[in-house]
Amino acid sequence: MKGLHGIIFSYEKHNSLRELTANRMPASVPFAGRYRIIDFVLSSMVNAGITDVGVVLHGNYQSLLDHLGSGKDWDLSRKHGGLRLLPPFSYEETGGVRAFRGKMEALAGVRSYLEGVRQSHVVLADSDLIVNIPLQEVYQAHLDSGADITAVCTSSVDGPDDVTYFRLDGEGRITETLYPLNDPTGCYRSLEMYILSKDLLLELVDECMSHDLCSFRGAVLQAKAGTLNIRSFVWDGYAAQIHTLKDYYVRSMELLDPTIRREIFHPQRPIHTKERNDASTYVDPNGTCCNCLVADGCTIEGTVENSILFRGVSVEKGAEIKNCILMQDTAVHRDAVLHQVVADKNVEIMASRTLMGHEGYPMVISKGSKV
Repeated sequence: MKGLHGIIFSYEKHNSLRELTANRMPASVPFAGRYRIIDFVLSSMVNAGITDVGVVLHGNYQSLLDHLGSGKDWDLSRKHGGLRLLPPFSYEETGGVRAFRGKMEALAGVRSYLEGVRQSHVVLADSDLIVNIPLQEVYQAHLDSGADITAVCTSSVDGPDDVTYFRLDGEGRITETLYPLNDPTGCYRSLEMYILSKDLLLELVDECMSHDLCSFRGAVLQAKAGTLNIRSFVWDGYAAQIHTLKDYYVRSMELLDPTIRREIFHPQRPIHTKERNDASTYVDPNGTCCNCLVADGCTIEGTVENSILFRGVSVEKGAEIKNCILMQDTAVHRDAVLHQVVADKNVEIMASRTLMGHEGYPMVISKGSKV
């Protein structure tokens, strides 16, 4: 899509993913057996024909750098444009990296990059959104409506507590931007995806920085509601925002529903990720694998039910895995029992161990742990 440029915000925004973000930011948390959370927004951009994407970094981003690399797996490794990992916009203070203050501060930190954008319009998106959306339709609706800003939202208010909500008039114009909101009845939940022109974006960045305003929601969506034509694009397909460990667990388990899985992994809009060449998964004749999402390279000799296994997971004889998420290269030894457990990469569960969590509070095992 020649007229649209992608900007993805990848930052340490939430602290409720617990052990999963001890060594990485939310964007690079593994999801759905072989992907990272950022893959879904990035793939939506690529599938819409966007050839230039900038990823704004902040915080613990080494894992994300390793995953994205040059952008080759998304066909974004190019001499001109392509994938650009933008430098962190924060600075070191006593006690660590300064807290994220808002999108406008982040954009001000990469203003020189924005000036060099070749396209007329920019799509801004958070990296913690699980969605497969036809962005070309959103862009066309933006052009047809004559809006200054188009905000993608959903009529489903079933999502995290710390999100933005919109009130719309009868023509789809956003009349109010609300946060926080105890009762979102009659509102639309923002998916934190916005389209606007490059020129307007630069104008807003300059104005916000001159007044020390950092929040896109407060300084733009709320403050400019009366002067800008801010319109909605309502997406009623599947969309999940991952803010907490419960969000992560529940949304992962939803993938076991074939209807939801088909919607996310739409054949016309594939989800791209970093390739890893593994052998086919082996299930022992005496093993059991029922209602599971299993990636390549796994060895299953025990019992696995209602679970998600990433690449390279091994489950030995006698082991029982139910309602679990086992990430890459996790090893479960003989006669171990795991229920409602989320095991990060390279975890080793010793023989005869019993680990049980709950759907509302799953047990999480940190990366590289030996239990």
